[in-house]
Amino acid sequence: MIRQNDKAPFSQRQLRVGELIKQSLGQIFLRDEAKVPTLVTKNITVTEVRMSPDLKNARAYVIPLGGKDTDNTVSILTQFSHLIRKALSKKIDMKFLPKVSFIGDKSFDYAEKIEKLIQKNK
Repeated sequence: MIRQNDKAPFSQRQLRVGELIKQSLGQIFLRDEAKVPTLVTKNITVTEVRMSPDLKNARAYVIPLGGKDTDNTVSILTQFSHLIRKALSKKIDMKFLPKVSFIGDKSFDYAEKIEKLIQKNK
């Protein structure tokens, strides 16, 4: 189980809501429902969504297709997060819709680095 700040594991509710938001964001990006200008959202993958314990904040880890220009994509998504949140409100029925912040996912770069080190040592 994933840990948050090495204090306690995520609750089932956090994991369930995070997965729901991840799937909804994926659909929004795939169908271009948020109408984010200057960005082709069909090329964005949502790898993980982590929820705060009170479920009012969500951190969405995203990566563009090919992993190129991640910083620019994250800055555009952050700038137009209000449009994405509006589209998300139409998909999810919750008492409080969480504030979504976008973070570039570096896990694929890290995995590639580890793979290169393993191949180098063989």
